[in-house]
Amino acid sequence: MVSKAQVKKIVLAFPGAEEGTSYGYPSYKVAGKFFTRLRDEDDSLVIIVGSIDERDMLLESDPSIFHITDHYKNYPDVLVRIAKIDEKTLCGMLEQRWREIAPKKLSSPVHGRGAPRSGAEGADADARPPRRLRRHSLRKRGEKTSR
Repeated sequence: MVSKAQVKKIVLAFPGAEEGTSYGYPSYKVAGKFFTRLRDEDDSLVIIVGSIDERDMLLESDPSIFHITDHYKNYPDVLVRIAKIDEKTLCGMLEQRWREIAPKKLSSPVHGRGAPRSGAEGADADARPPRRLRRHSLRKRGEKTSR
């Protein structure tokens, strides 16, 4: 449901996001930290999630969207098939990662900027960041997963 061009637009709409490289592959970073990258070999996006348990829940919840390769089995990363995921879900997953790595000065309401409300609105949204979108895991809001 999302094209490579849309992914790029969505990712670069997050404040501080920029193109870079990670282990020799084109990627996106925020403040020098890995944000995400497109995998050309399977048209998937690499997204770091909160834990391996969370990743496994995503894999079980919809294997047509979420998958991993042997390389990622020991990491809290999930591969997301961009042709299968909707924009709202993708934005929510990216927002979660962005909030983990973005410097406080980019996410502070004092500066009037935060994560974009959607991929189409861009980084200049001057309202408070949106409420955290509900995650795709089966756990309820506020519960902690084991690490």
